[in-house]
Amino acid sequence: MLQYELHRIRSAELIRQADAYRLRREALRRRRAARTTGEDPEQEGRPGRPRLARAA
Repeated sequence: MLQYELHRIRSAELIRQADAYRLRREALRRRRAARTTGEDPEQEGRPGRPRLARAA
């Protein structure tokens, strides 16, 4: 492969990694913001129920 092609492939991979990192950071920021306001973004639309059933 030509050096230019290798450079383009590596550059595209770095851009994809940066985008994925940015999305992870954004999701973390939203979760933290929701935690401070008392909302849970992962449970939107679901009633507040315990995850585990109570023991008899």
